[in-house]
Amino acid sequence: MKSVLITGANSYIGESFERWARERHGGEYEIETQDMLDGSWRQRSFTGYDVVFHVAGIVHRKERPELKELYEQVNTALPVEVAQKAKREKVKQFIFMSSMSVYGMDTGTIDRNTVPKPKTWYGKSKLRAEKELKKLEDLEFGVAIVRPPMVYGEGCKGNYVTLEKIAKKIPLFPDIKNERSMLYIEDLCEFLCLLMGDGGRKVYFPQNREYVRTSDMVRVIAKGAGHPMLISKLWNPLVWLGKRIPGKISVLTNKVFGSLVYEQEMSKDFDGNYQRNRLETSICGRN
Repeated sequence: MKSVLITGANSYIGESFERWARERHGGEYEIETQDMLDGSWRQRSFTGYDVVFHVAGIVHRKERPELKELYEQVNTALPVEVAQKAKREKVKQFIFMSSMSVYGMDTGTIDRNTVPKPKTWYGKSKLRAEKELKKLEDLEFGVAIVRPPMVYGEGCKGNYVTLEKIAKKIPLFPDIKNERSMLYIEDLCEFLCLLMGDGGRKVYFPQNREYVRTSDMVRVIAKGAGHPMLISKLWNPLVWLGKRIPGKISVLTNKVFGSLVYEQEMSKDFDGNYQRNRLETSICGRN
């Protein structure tokens, strides 16, 4: 049995993992969660845990100058302090949830030779944490860095929720041939189970076994909601125009219709046994 401490309460990924591990892997995991807001975690003993899974962090916020220091405290300093305590108290594995944002790319293909160049405070704070965490490794203490693309699933937050709302309301959507790396929450949870079982200590890039086309995702969401949707190239000129308008419009258009992927070979850890769901089953039904 693996004894796991999740550091960060009320996290979508943390709560989803705990539920998945209990329901699908029975007595293989003993899981507890520690709230990180009030500092009480510093008095808690980490001794006896095999894994500390750190999910606490600032996400899905509009970046403003006054938040820069908070990003550094929560996304960089906190995970490093937690990992230092875990190492002192003989925890074997520390898993850190990072992000694709460390690359600072809006479009393109990321491979193993791509150098991270974050543009946002969120991405910069995550990358700084990664570097400091890796310095703590030794033969007895391993650090696993997980850099997922956009995670989606029931109850998720962020950009997927916006896309879901759009898909359930509008009758028409552009037919743009783009590709996005995405990760279904249940596949992420299974990946984490495999990672904990393996005791891995490198950088990981889990993703769906197929790239997602935005128009296909909208079509599938609409289908699952029973909402009629016409995917048509007639609207494509509006996308072309949006990409060329400077400022927020072009940024948003590229986020929705641009291509941004991890090379698939980066995601074959554990023989891809966590990549269980295709787009339609992940949205409209379960395997």
